[in-house]
Amino acid sequence: MPDKNLNAAWRMGGITVQDVEDYIYSLLPPRDEVLAEMEAEAAEHKIPIIGPAVARVIYQLAMISGAKKVFEMGSAIGYSTIWLARAVGEGGRVIYTDGDRKNADKARRYFERAGVADRITIRTGDALELLSEEKEPYDIIFNDVDKTDYPRVFRMALPHLKRGGLFITDNVLWSGRVAKPNPDASTKAILELNRLMYGSSDVFTTILPLRDGISVCLKK
Repeated sequence: MPDKNLNAAWRMGGITVQDVEDYIYSLLPPRDEVLAEMEAEAAEHKIPIIGPAVARVIYQLAMISGAKKVFEMGSAIGYSTIWLARAVGEGGRVIYTDGDRKNADKARRYFERAGVADRITIRTGDALELLSEEKEPYDIIFNDVDKTDYPRVFRMALPHLKRGGLFITDNVLWSGRVAKPNPDASTKAILELNRLMYGSSDVFTTILPLRDGISVCLKK
């Protein structure tokens, strides 16, 4: 049965063939009540979330790597935060960051309903400043802040990532705009990030062309 939210705003589009994308989303198992409600809210109010297909990728990467400490940069209403909190399990810790206190308050209520509030630390403010204050390295840093900050995030994140850790970034294909002429400021920043990631000898990088493009850097 195809997902009833096949045309939800969070799907972005422009990367994979529409029929193929429809097929991928039709395969996904139903989400629980909390996640389904968040997806519906995001679609209705155009709130940026990663959606269930990409969420399964970051959940799987966290599980495979055995991650217990995750720093999330740009968490909105906490959709991806819940997936990561479930992946790190009991004793794990996910740092939620967002500049909007209303988002944080809404996320807190979702975390409590999802049963993962005890694994999440909520911090409001600039994600880059909050990361700069951290002293211990993280297993995963998930980047989904304003696109113009992407190159700066990459340079800042690596020292805060353990060896063998993952730096994951959403929206690196930007609805296909990375492949088109006359890029705007956001697209230029994403293009610069992609060059930095593939040009760095400190990480091994892969871009997955799913939804809006997700990159995975393994710190050497």
